[in-house]
Amino acid sequence: MKYSYYPGCTLKTKAKDLDMYARLSAKELGFELEEIENWQCCGGVYPLGADEIGSKLSSVRALNYAKEKGQDLVTLCSACHHVIKRVNDDIKNVEDIRNRANNYMKLEEPYAGETEVLHFLEVLRDRVGFDNLKKAVKKPLTGRKIAAYYGCLLLRPSKVLAFDNPENPTIIEDFIKAIGATPVVYPYRNECCGGYISLKDGEKAQNMCEKIMESASGFGAEMLITACPLCLYNLNKCGKLPVVYFTELLAEALGIKED
Repeated sequence: MKYSYYPGCTLKTKAKDLDMYARLSAKELGFELEEIENWQCCGGVYPLGADEIGSKLSSVRALNYAKEKGQDLVTLCSACHHVIKRVNDDIKNVEDIRNRANNYMKLEEPYAGETEVLHFLEVLRDRVGFDNLKKAVKKPLTGRKIAAYYGCLLLRPSKVLAFDNPENPTIIEDFIKAIGATPVVYPYRNECCGGYISLKDGEKAQNMCEKIMESASGFGAEMLITACPLCLYNLNKCGKLPVVYFTELLAEALGIKED
């Protein structure tokens, strides 16, 4: 199975491990991530202005590329997934945005939201299946107590993203079980880390991260995993528990990355 793949800017710089181990793991599990040609930054933040078209066009280009390939579009970065999925929803459901975007892009065939956008975790859950993932594990992470950190962007707005239950998600915990480790459920796993205020108010962001870390460690976690480069950056500054990308542990469990 082949998917169009949108890596995003950070996965080419600070978050190379998130990208590299996803590609290696995909091959091991029997599917391929085909990187989109000439992709551009998604913008990093979903534009809230209803009349804002320019910053949505790079997402539409990626979506249309996948449509022309006849493929679903896979993302990894939480922020990229959030932006692209919401732009796709706009194109599907808001006629004015759809018409203006297509007028700007002058496509041979108008794009109307046909592409399905999947996060890599959704591919593991819904296409590969966690039961099949468990069978593919060569080095189960038995005995390791791992806490999922979802953050904000994968879960909300829940009706558009449709990723998991925004108040009680389970997808990453189910992933942790599939690779043989023990998931640690704690109250702050879907609370904001303060990513978007870290430059404006570093102290407040630090306090938010410390609450997350204290909550996870208080429930017995030995480490946190995430899909968000900004969350990883913020949480790692606290230093209380190690934080890694979920793809690193996936690759380790599949036997293609040393501990």
